[in-house]
Amino acid sequence: MYSKSGSKAYAQVDLESQLAGASPHELITMLYEGANNAVLRAKIYFEMGNIARRGEMISRAINIIDNGLRTSLDHEKGQHIAEDLERLYDYMSRTLLDANRQNSPDGLTSVSEILTNLATTWKEIEPKKRLENYG
Repeated sequence: MYSKSGSKAYAQVDLESQLAGASPHELITMLYEGANNAVLRAKIYFEMGNIARRGEMISRAINIIDNGLRTSLDHEKGQHIAEDLERLYDYMSRTLLDANRQNSPDGLTSVSEILTNLATTWKEIEPKKRLENYG
């Protein structure tokens, strides 16, 4: 049987391998999935009453949104879309922070739905898919 630290090490190597071979588009997809995964786990910890782990997952989601998704915005090329996403990312971070501070899981559902919709839309505009569908 594998030890807990052994499986964590394997997961880390697997993640590093995925990151190394990922396109910029795939990296954004991973950020959306990672943020949403953290939000969904925070919901579980809300239900279990585990305040420490809930806070950890909410912090992880906010970190991914603020330091991954938000910093990847290209305001020169994206212009209005980048501005809209900036506001949406700000809303999600504030909503997550408020949910944790007010001990109210309601905002987590809203943020999860937004992240799911953004991820789905992002996957639909993947450059390879567009070429396969139209080329």
